[in-house]
Formats: sequence, structure tokens, C-alpha cells
Amino acid sequence: MKQITFSDLQQQSEQAAHSPRLRAHRNFHPELSDPVQRLAIAMEPGTYVRPHRHPHTFELLTSLSGRFLVLNFDEHGNVTHRVVLGEDCKVLEMDAGTWHAVLSLDNGGVIFEVKHGSYQPIAEQDAAPWAPAEGEPGTAKLMKWYALAQVGDGGFTL
Repeated sequence: MKQITFSDLQQQSEQAAHSPRLRAHRNFHPELSDPVQRLAIAMEPGTYVRPHRHPHTFELLTSLSGRFLVLNFDEHGNVTHRVVLGEDCKVLEMDAGTWHAVLSLDNGGVIFEVKHGSYQPIAEQDAAPWAPAEGEPGTAKLMKWYALAQVGDGGFTL
């Protein structure tokens, strides 16, 4: 039996807090080629998730601890849905091809993700062209925009 204990959540959050990306992964799937990817991701506030899509799979998210702002976008970067996972909503599922980003709102936050495998890194055409890549200038500005963005907002520029 695989399980995540409260102690595991705390340890994973501590790993994320000391990681350069402010994230730590714990895979439930045995290998990256598994047909169903299942993983817990500890995400500290300040970690940047560039808007992206998964054209081959749905994505199911639930909060194991903490709150996460999940934004969906159209192809132009306009917000189409806004949910605070762990507050407004406990579980959400996005269709394949949905542009989305996640903002961690709380220290110690851990999100659980399920999607079809095998693991595929985000291809450049599946990363939002209107948003900076990780490590580029403007990521902090975009995360501040995420926090305030409402359905219908768009036009983020650096």
C-alpha cells in the first residue's frame, strides 16, 4: 500500500522550502513511463509555474495541504476560470489542452496531480508564449498578476 502521511507532507514541504525551485515531487507511479502519472508536489509560495497545457491528457488536481490558485486561460492569455483549490474547491479536473497555471498561496502547500502518462516534459509550443520562461525576468510580476487576475482579465505584458 502506498500512502502519504502527515509527517511525509511536512518533510516534503521542508524539502521544497530548501529547493532552488521551491518545489519537491513525490511520485506514486513506479516509473516515468507509467500510463497514469500520480504525484504529490510540495509547492512553496514564490515557485513559478509558467502557463502551459497538456495536449494529450486531462489533469486532475487536489490539495493535500494549503491553498493553490488555479487559473485557466484562452490562447491569448485571458483568464477563463479562477479557482482557489483547498478553499473554494477540493478537487478539479481540466480537459486536455487547457492552458493553466498554479500559484501556491501557503507555506507547506502540497498538491496532488493525476494525468495520463508516460511523463512528457512541456514542449515549447505548449508553454504560453505571452509568459516568461522560468528563470527569465518578469516571473515575479506575472505571479503578482496571477494573484489578482479575475475571469475576463488578460493582456499581461512585461
